[in-house]
Amino acid sequence: MADDFVLDVTRIRDEARRKMEEGPVTDTYGSDRDRVIGVLNDVVATEVVCWMRYTRHAIAATGIDRAQVSAEFTDHAKEEMQHALQAAERISQLGGDPDFDPATIKQRAHTDYTTPADGDLQQMLRDNLLAERIVISTYQEIIRWLSDRDPTTRRVLENILEEEEEHADDLLDLIGN
Repeated sequence: MADDFVLDVTRIRDEARRKMEEGPVTDTYGSDRDRVIGVLNDVVATEVVCWMRYTRHAIAATGIDRAQVSAEFTDHAKEEMQHALQAAERISQLGGDPDFDPATIKQRAHTDYTTPADGDLQQMLRDNLLAERIVISTYQEIIRWLSDRDPTTRRVLENILEEEEEHADDLLDLIGN
């Protein structure tokens, strides 16, 4: 089997010079940039909703295990906001505008914002575990869709996915207590 790989550096240099204003998005970018930006804006919305839900639950939690569960919710909330910022930064790198519009976040998010009555810790844990499982599945599908056409966005989502799986594992442990 012959290796027919040839790198035309002269062509690449010429194209890079002609399109300087496009920043990191080059002619070799393999995806539909607008579609990726739209998907990432849905990720931003999802992560913002997760941040709000975890923050609300951390504050509203009551009961004997409140301190431990609230601390876990607070940690998860911080990580969810970091995820939103990571996705927003990637949108910006792709030449898009991150969409933090409160009027549309709920409609674009993959998960729901829940407020269990009476600070019910078990319901909060279940609500957050459900949300994590939804996020895990949707991010896995996005990663498969991106394939090798946008390795940078794929890696951003893979890193986020790894933390989401850790969140689900943490929540499952807490539900078991």
